[in-house]
Amino acid sequence: MFAPRDPDEYLLDTERRVIRVRRHWACLLWDLFEAVGLLVGLVMVSYLLPAGNAWLFQNILWYAGLIVLVRFTYQVLDWYVERIVVTDKRFLLTSGIFTTNVAMMPITKVTDLTFARTLMGRIFGYGTLVVESAGQIQALNRIEYVPNPTEVEDAISGLVFGDKKGQQQDRFSMLKARRAAVGKRKAAKL
Repeated sequence: MFAPRDPDEYLLDTERRVIRVRRHWACLLWDLFEAVGLLVGLVMVSYLLPAGNAWLFQNILWYAGLIVLVRFTYQVLDWYVERIVVTDKRFLLTSGIFTTNVAMMPITKVTDLTFARTLMGRIFGYGTLVVESAGQIQALNRIEYVPNPTEVEDAISGLVFGDKKGQQQDRFSMLKARRAAVGKRKAAKL
């Protein structure tokens, strides 16, 4: 009841899931650094307070530490439930613990796909995909911290750009077959 929906529940019966990943864990590094820094700072201030009548400040500091831990836990849970799903028909990005947000973009609207990896991305194994559509910025314009980015980019490129060529070749081969069949019928009539 309170758990977020599985992203596969948003897929149509006619869709085929190609990729389903969550963002790379490296997107949590800054949040982890922030939480640890705040906790260390709170503990240091707690030890610097005089031992006399500082019980009120000690309690405030420990509750502040609890708030920092709860905030970091929420950020980890938010990362855990967020999913990037690519099907043969659209991109989906589901996120949210209490309120589920689903961002979608049809594959047919994609005109350009840019892939970038920073030095840290190469070290940790993540990258950024910039998906551009015809003249407008979509909800899934920039997807950061994509794990195994070369494999994801290859799969998306195959969907976006590879199928179109295959469909055109199939269409042209069907036209050639039709012309050949019509030509044979005309020759048989003569």
